[in-house]
Amino acid sequence: MKTYSDLNTPERILMGPGPSMVSSRVLRAMAHPLLGHLDPKFIELMKEVQELLRYTFQTQNEMTLPISGTGSAGMEATVANLLEPGDSILIVVNGYFGERLCDMAGRYGATVHRLNKDWGTAATPEEVDAALKANPAKVVAVVHAETSTGAMTPLEGMAEVVHKHGALLLVDCVTSLGGIPLKIDDWGIDIAYSGTQKCLSCPPGLSPVTVGPRAREAFHQRKTKVANWYLDLTMLEAYWGDDRTYHHTAPISMNFALREALRLVHEEGLEARQQRHRENAQLLWDGLEELDLRLIVPKEYRLPTLTTVAIPEGVNDMEIRKRLLDEYNIEISGGLGIFKGKAWRIGLMGHTSRRENVSLLLSALSRLLAR
Repeated sequence: MKTYSDLNTPERILMGPGPSMVSSRVLRAMAHPLLGHLDPKFIELMKEVQELLRYTFQTQNEMTLPISGTGSAGMEATVANLLEPGDSILIVVNGYFGERLCDMAGRYGATVHRLNKDWGTAATPEEVDAALKANPAKVVAVVHAETSTGAMTPLEGMAEVVHKHGALLLVDCVTSLGGIPLKIDDWGIDIAYSGTQKCLSCPPGLSPVTVGPRAREAFHQRKTKVANWYLDLTMLEAYWGDDRTYHHTAPISMNFALREALRLVHEEGLEARQQRHRENAQLLWDGLEELDLRLIVPKEYRLPTLTTVAIPEGVNDMEIRKRLLDEYNIEISGGLGIFKGKAWRIGLMGHTSRRENVSLLLSALSRLLAR
């Protein structure tokens, strides 16, 4: 009879696009005894999670909560709740996750208009303005930090253009929340979603979402029911609201972990945390250029949290990544979509963004590429 040994996972240096490394404090939080999901102590914790999420999102939105599911669940929830069959959406497509938004919106019966940009570039408010003049839309969706390319789309001024056309601004901030500036209220963002496993340095499994007054009003003006029962945000709002109306059994231990991860964000402070990400990214960029490696994204659009590096001609993608893992215990990732086989993706998110990790990776790449 086959037997199974004790679980013994190696402690990797996770420098890919996610998950990022997790603090021992977050792991310890997950080991706390379980509570019932309607236990008074857990309800108290839910309130604290919401408070800390508002701080991290920089918002006063009452409807701010973690969806029980990964970042893609947050993406689908926002799309499903905003769109009804026949509604129009304009999606900025400059990478893999813009494509995924198009796929999801189409599945919910929306008319999808695309603003196509080269991978590794970003759209401007002026380009969105012109696209909306050509194709009016109910919703405009933008990926703030495109995980497939390492490009950041600046959001200042975007909402003013979107609102001028009577549309709502939906933002994917999966790879930006907790790592780079994101000001939901100041920038006029109507609805946004993220994931726990990137800059928040929490295990994957929850998707923080925040919904502003315009988007909430749109939910309540729908003519049809949301086509996805589990991700109906009006029902989740009641579950996370004062009445705590039963909807589903929340992942208790994951919420323990999220609370601790957000507490670490709060203790460090957003400005200090963003500065740490910027400084370590610059250290990485300088070191990669010293190795004569080309950074794909121009500096003005380059994410401090995720860097795409062009694989040099004649270098075997999989071999280098395998040797990094086997010989140095470092994980980086290959490219997605049109970048597959052409780029490495290096993440410096949350707990991973440390000088010693950057130095070790640069040293390892220098030796492996020299061979």
